[in-house]
Amino acid sequence: MRLLVRLAALAVACVLVTWAFVARPNLPAAERGRRLAERWGCFGCHGPGGLRGVANHGRLDRTVPGFEGDVMMYVKGDDDLREWIRDGVPKRRAESKTWQFDRDHGALRMPAFGRVLSAGQVEDLVAFVNASAGNPAPEGELAAAGLGKADALGCTGCHGAGGRLALRNPGSLKGYVPSWDGRDFPEVVHDRAEFNQWVMYGVSNRFRENPVAMSLLGRAALQMPSYLYHVSRPDIDSLWAYVDWLRRTPH
Repeated sequence: MRLLVRLAALAVACVLVTWAFVARPNLPAAERGRRLAERWGCFGCHGPGGLRGVANHGRLDRTVPGFEGDVMMYVKGDDDLREWIRDGVPKRRAESKTWQFDRDHGALRMPAFGRVLSAGQVEDLVAFVNASAGNPAPEGELAAAGLGKADALGCTGCHGAGGRLALRNPGSLKGYVPSWDGRDFPEVVHDRAEFNQWVMYGVSNRFRENPVAMSLLGRAALQMPSYLYHVSRPDIDSLWAYVDWLRRTPH
């Protein structure tokens, strides 16, 4: 009897450990950065999601830059981004008389977060800003077309800018929509054939044949739609080309 109890306890422990492993969060750097930006009030000045900056009276540019496009007018690479976040301004700009004039006359000033954020958190914020700005841009016409198609179909509404975020999805196994470049992706999409199935039918055959998986998918607030009647084969080819490029490209 004691042996049976021990075996049952061991079986339960194995199930719990397996569940904890499967359900563990694997947020990509860009999503960690987005959540940091939200937590530290960055969207108060850079606008919702960092996409539309608010008015900044007294400055020549008149508004706080958004991350989606404007920010590239202010930075020349990741080093500039790190210095903006860490020090409130890159060294090269701090020496500019024009920038000093703008800073002194602007109602809003960029804070220096280096005092409260770790180096890793700064890197996460850099990843988020880059994702929002579309950096790096996809290489090759097919991958670029795939990103454009993803935007046109609304895929990036749930998967985030460039498919690189992990926006919250209440009720889902991990609580968020998996990013295309994150560690969750291979758990959901094993290969190109499964990718096609997810796009066309909103679920892969492997998941459809698993009652537990289907039950978990059914609890999620956001459901993967079926694009069967909205995409062509070339469309799916371009989407896969973009996802494949994204997963192979350091960023």
